[in-house]
Amino acid sequence: MPINVVFFRHFEDNGAKYLARTWLVENEGQQAPGAAPARQTKTREAWNGSDWYVAFGEDSGTRQWADGQKYGFVSGGGGAWFSRTLKNLPIGARVFVHIPKAGYVGVGTVIGEARRFDEALVDVDGVETPLQSLPLVGSYRHEGDDEDDSAEWVVPVEWTKTVPREQAVWKNGMFANQNTAAKLRQKFTIEQVTDVFGLDD
Repeated sequence: MPINVVFFRHFEDNGAKYLARTWLVENEGQQAPGAAPARQTKTREAWNGSDWYVAFGEDSGTRQWADGQKYGFVSGGGGAWFSRTLKNLPIGARVFVHIPKAGYVGVGTVIGEARRFDEALVDVDGVETPLQSLPLVGSYRHEGDDEDDSAEWVVPVEWTKTVPREQAVWKNGMFANQNTAAKLRQKFTIEQVTDVFGLDD
């Protein structure tokens, strides 16, 4: 990434005020007037087609990672913006789960489609069990959640490796995103999490 610094100087001349600008490094790539603009180089890393980022937000207390870790699921909701991207997770996707302001706490494989919390099923000792019938720490309820857009949505996951929130993995430069789910392209994050969790990439 090219970095430069600009200096500004203020001075007066015969009552007129001026603001002068000077660059620390002159832009050698500046184009002559009328020249065709240079093509920008894409810096976004290629996606491997299988890895996804999932944010498991605990800020409201509605959902709790201890539940997702124990019963094998990720969830999001309380508005269409929060559940829309979660519904994009395909069966077979590998998910890297991140608790905002904490770090990465789990890696697993999606084993089912997104369903409303009150319709979601999870595997308990080999038996498909309604999630809402289990003893949960979180409430997974939202105001007006009779409507699909306001409901909590759940995606079942078979965990490869999880850790408690207190052992979350975070290093400067790791990927984080405001969407509930997003394609994970950043190799640095994938490598760091798989290394700390002792996984074969």
